[in-house]
Amino acid sequence: MFLDEIGEMDINMQSKLLRVLQERELSRVGGNQVIKIKCRIIVATHRILSDEVKKGKFREDLYYRLLGLPIQLPPLRIRGLDIIVLAKHFINEYCKENKLATLNLSQSAQTKLLKYEWPGNVRELKAIVELACVMADYDEINQDHIQFITSTNVENIFNKELPLKEYTNTIIKHFLDKYQSDVILVAKKLKIGKSTIYRHLQAEALAKHKAELLAEQMT
Repeated sequence: MFLDEIGEMDINMQSKLLRVLQERELSRVGGNQVIKIKCRIIVATHRILSDEVKKGKFREDLYYRLLGLPIQLPPLRIRGLDIIVLAKHFINEYCKENKLATLNLSQSAQTKLLKYEWPGNVRELKAIVELACVMADYDEINQDHIQFITSTNVENIFNKELPLKEYTNTIIKHFLDKYQSDVILVAKKLKIGKSTIYRHLQAEALAKHKAELLAEQMT
Protein backbone atom coordinates (compact mmCIF):
# COMPACT_ATOMS: atom_id res chain seq x y z
CA MET A 1 0.00 0.00 0.00
CA PHE A 2 1.47 3.33 -1.10
CA LEU A 3 0.40 6.43 0.86
CA ASP A 4 1.52 9.61 -0.88
CA GLU A 5 2.05 12.92 0.99
CA ILE A 6 1.57 11.28 4.38
CA GLY A 7 2.66 14.54 6.04
CA GLU A 8 -0.57 16.21 4.86
CA MET A 9 -2.82 13.68 6.61
CA ASP A 10 -5.30 15.05 9.14
CA ILE A 11 -4.35 14.31 12.75
CA ASN A 12 -7.63 12.40 13.33
CA MET A 13 -7.02 10.28 10.25
CA GLN A 14 -3.53 9.55 11.55
CA SER A 15 -5.10 7.92 14.64
CA LYS A 16 -7.21 5.67 12.41
CA LEU A 17 -4.22 4.74 10.29
CA LEU A 18 -2.20 3.89 13.39
CA ARG A 19 -4.91 1.55 14.57
CA VAL A 20 -5.03 -0.16 11.16
CA LEU A 21 -1.27 -0.67 11.21
CA GLN A 22 -1.26 -1.99 14.77
CA GLU A 23 -4.29 -4.28 14.52
CA ARG A 24 -3.74 -5.20 10.86
CA GLU A 25 -7.44 -4.91 10.19
CA LEU A 26 -9.91 -2.36 8.85
CA SER A 27 -13.55 -1.76 8.05
CA ARG A 28 -14.67 -0.31 4.73
CA VAL A 29 -16.51 3.00 4.73
CA GLY A 30 -20.19 2.23 5.29
CA GLY A 31 -19.44 -1.38 6.20
CA ASN A 32 -19.53 -3.34 9.47
CA GLN A 33 -17.30 -6.26 8.57
CA VAL A 34 -13.76 -6.26 9.96
CA ILE A 35 -11.26 -7.25 7.28
CA LYS A 36 -7.82 -8.60 8.07
CA ILE A 37 -5.04 -7.14 5.93
CA LYS A 38 -1.50 -8.16 5.12
CA CYS A 39 0.52 -5.67 3.11
CA ARG A 40 3.75 -3.75 2.91
CA ILE A 41 3.42 -0.03 3.61
CA ILE A 42 5.33 2.60 1.61
CA VAL A 43 4.82 6.28 2.38
CA ALA A 44 6.12 9.47 0.77
CA THR A 45 6.25 13.09 1.85
CA HIS A 46 8.04 16.31 0.96
CA ARG A 47 8.02 17.32 4.64
CA ILE A 48 10.53 16.40 7.36
CA LEU A 49 8.28 14.28 9.57
CA SER A 50 10.49 14.57 12.65
CA ASP A 51 9.98 18.33 12.50
CA GLU A 52 6.23 17.87 12.05
CA VAL A 53 6.22 15.69 15.19
CA LYS A 54 7.88 18.48 17.18
CA LYS A 55 5.26 20.94 15.91
CA GLY A 56 2.47 18.60 17.00
CA LYS A 57 1.23 18.17 13.43
CA PHE A 58 2.18 14.50 13.13
CA ARG A 59 1.66 11.77 15.72
CA GLU A 60 4.92 10.58 17.24
CA ASP A 61 3.67 7.00 17.66
CA LEU A 62 2.65 6.86 13.99
CA TYR A 63 6.00 8.34 12.99
CA TYR A 64 7.92 5.56 14.72
CA ARG A 65 5.47 2.98 13.44
CA LEU A 66 6.21 4.05 9.87
CA LEU A 67 9.93 4.56 10.36
CA GLY A 68 11.42 1.57 8.58
CA LEU A 69 13.97 2.13 5.83
CA PRO A 70 14.04 5.85 4.99
CA ILE A 71 14.98 6.73 1.41
CA GLN A 72 15.78 10.38 0.81
CA LEU A 73 15.46 11.54 -2.79
CA PRO A 74 17.73 14.52 -3.49
CA PRO A 75 16.12 17.56 -5.14
CA LEU A 76 16.34 17.73 -8.92
CA ARG A 77 18.70 20.74 -8.89
CA ILE A 78 21.57 18.64 -7.47
CA ARG A 79 21.01 15.53 -9.59
CA GLY A 80 23.17 16.68 -12.49
CA LEU A 81 22.67 14.79 -15.73
CA ASP A 82 19.61 13.02 -14.31
CA ILE A 83 17.80 16.18 -15.43
CA ILE A 84 18.68 15.47 -19.07
CA VAL A 85 17.82 11.77 -18.78
CA LEU A 86 14.40 12.63 -17.35
CA ALA A 87 13.83 15.42 -19.88
CA LYS A 88 14.50 13.07 -22.82
CA HIS A 89 12.20 10.47 -21.28
CA PHE A 90 9.36 13.00 -20.97
CA ILE A 91 9.95 14.20 -24.55
CA ASN A 92 9.77 10.66 -25.93
CA GLU A 93 6.70 9.92 -23.79
CA TYR A 94 4.92 13.07 -24.97
CA CYS A 95 5.72 12.43 -28.63
CA LYS A 96 4.53 8.84 -28.40
CA GLU A 97 1.25 9.77 -26.66
CA ASN A 98 0.53 12.50 -29.20
CA LYS A 99 1.72 10.53 -32.24
CA LEU A 100 4.45 13.04 -33.07
CA ALA A 101 7.85 12.51 -34.66
CA THR A 102 10.63 12.21 -32.10
CA LEU A 103 12.08 15.55 -30.99
CA ASN A 104 15.74 16.04 -30.24
CA LEU A 105 16.95 18.10 -27.28
CA SER A 106 19.64 20.50 -28.47
CA GLN A 107 22.84 21.12 -26.53
CA SER A 108 21.80 24.71 -25.82
CA ALA A 109 18.49 23.48 -24.37
CA GLN A 110 20.31 20.93 -22.21
CA THR A 111 22.63 23.61 -20.86
CA LYS A 112 19.66 25.81 -20.00
CA LEU A 113 17.93 22.95 -18.17
CA LEU A 114 21.06 22.15 -16.15
CA LYS A 115 21.49 25.77 -15.00
CA TYR A 116 17.96 26.07 -13.60
CA GLU A 117 17.18 25.55 -9.88
CA TRP A 118 13.96 23.49 -10.35
CA PRO A 119 11.88 24.58 -7.34
CA GLY A 120 9.07 22.34 -8.60
CA ASN A 121 11.36 19.32 -9.05
CA VAL A 122 10.34 16.52 -11.47
CA ARG A 123 6.75 17.72 -11.95
CA GLU A 124 8.01 21.11 -13.05
CA LEU A 125 10.55 19.52 -15.41
CA LYS A 126 7.80 17.42 -17.01
CA ALA A 127 5.57 20.47 -17.51
CA ILE A 128 8.39 22.63 -18.92
CA VAL A 129 9.53 19.89 -21.31
CA GLU A 130 6.01 19.13 -22.54
CA LEU A 131 5.41 22.83 -23.17
CA ALA A 132 8.70 22.91 -25.11
CA CYS A 133 7.39 20.05 -27.26
CA VAL A 134 4.35 22.15 -28.11
CA MET A 135 6.48 25.18 -28.99
CA ALA A 136 9.21 23.33 -30.87
CA ASP A 137 9.70 23.93 -34.57
CA TYR A 138 10.61 21.07 -36.85
CA ASP A 139 12.41 18.21 -35.07
CA GLU A 140 14.45 19.92 -32.35
CA ILE A 141 13.88 21.64 -29.03
CA ASN A 142 16.27 24.55 -28.58
CA GLN A 143 16.88 26.92 -25.66
CA ASP A 144 14.20 29.36 -26.85
CA HIS A 145 11.56 26.67 -26.41
CA ILE A 146 12.50 26.21 -22.74
CA GLN A 147 10.39 28.72 -20.81
CA PHE A 148 10.78 29.18 -17.03
CA ILE A 149 8.20 31.05 -14.98
CA THR A 150 9.76 32.66 -11.90
CA SER A 151 6.54 33.88 -10.26
CA THR A 152 6.07 32.10 -6.91
CA ASN A 153 2.39 31.56 -7.54
CA VAL A 154 3.07 29.88 -10.85
CA GLU A 155 5.90 27.76 -9.44
CA ASN A 156 3.49 26.43 -6.84
CA ILE A 157 1.28 24.86 -9.49
CA PHE A 158 4.07 22.43 -10.35
CA ASN A 159 3.40 20.76 -7.01
CA LYS A 160 0.03 19.76 -8.41
CA GLU A 161 -0.63 17.14 -11.05
CA LEU A 162 -2.43 19.00 -13.83
CA PRO A 163 -3.00 18.26 -17.51
CA LEU A 164 -0.52 19.93 -19.88
CA LYS A 165 -3.32 22.16 -21.21
CA GLU A 166 -3.82 23.71 -17.75
CA TYR A 167 -0.08 24.31 -17.32
CA THR A 168 0.02 25.96 -20.74
CA ASN A 169 -3.00 28.15 -19.95
CA THR A 170 -1.42 29.24 -16.66
CA ILE A 171 1.86 30.18 -18.32
CA ILE A 172 0.16 32.14 -21.10
CA LYS A 173 -2.09 33.90 -18.57
CA HIS A 174 0.97 34.79 -16.45
CA PHE A 175 2.67 36.48 -19.41
CA LEU A 176 -0.52 38.26 -20.45
CA ASP A 177 -0.89 39.66 -16.93
CA LYS A 178 2.79 40.60 -16.86
CA TYR A 179 2.65 42.48 -20.17
CA GLN A 180 -0.81 44.07 -19.82
CA SER A 181 -2.52 41.70 -22.29
CA ASP A 182 -0.18 42.67 -25.13
CA VAL A 183 -0.72 39.59 -27.28
CA ILE A 184 1.95 40.50 -29.83
CA LEU A 185 4.61 40.98 -27.14
CA VAL A 186 3.59 37.79 -25.30
CA ALA A 187 3.73 35.82 -28.54
CA LYS A 188 7.25 37.15 -29.11
CA LYS A 189 8.36 36.34 -25.55
CA LEU A 190 6.99 32.79 -25.67
CA LYS A 191 8.07 32.21 -29.28
CA ILE A 192 4.56 31.11 -30.25
CA GLY A 193 2.02 32.36 -32.78
CA LYS A 194 -0.61 34.98 -31.92
CA SER A 195 -3.29 32.53 -33.04
CA THR A 196 -2.21 30.13 -30.28
CA ILE A 197 -2.78 32.80 -27.64
CA TYR A 198 -6.12 33.79 -29.14
CA ARG A 199 -7.25 30.14 -29.10
CA HIS A 200 -6.40 29.90 -25.41
CA LEU A 201 -8.27 33.15 -24.69
CA GLN A 202 -11.33 31.93 -26.60
CA ALA A 203 -11.27 28.57 -24.80
CA GLU A 204 -10.98 30.33 -21.44
CA ALA A 205 -13.88 32.68 -22.27
CA LEU A 206 -16.02 29.72 -23.40
CA ALA A 207 -15.26 27.77 -20.22
CA LYS A 208 -16.14 30.81 -18.11
CA HIS A 209 -19.42 31.26 -20.00
CA LYS A 210 -20.36 27.58 -19.49
CA ALA A 211 -19.59 27.87 -15.77
CA GLU A 212 -21.84 30.93 -15.49
CA LEU A 213 -24.69 29.14 -17.29
CA LEU A 214 -24.29 26.12 -15.01
CA ALA A 215 -24.36 28.38 -11.93
CA GLU A 216 -27.58 30.01 -13.18
CA GLN A 217 -29.20 26.62 -13.73
CA MET A 218 -28.27 25.49 -10.24
CA THR A 219 -29.79 28.62 -8.67
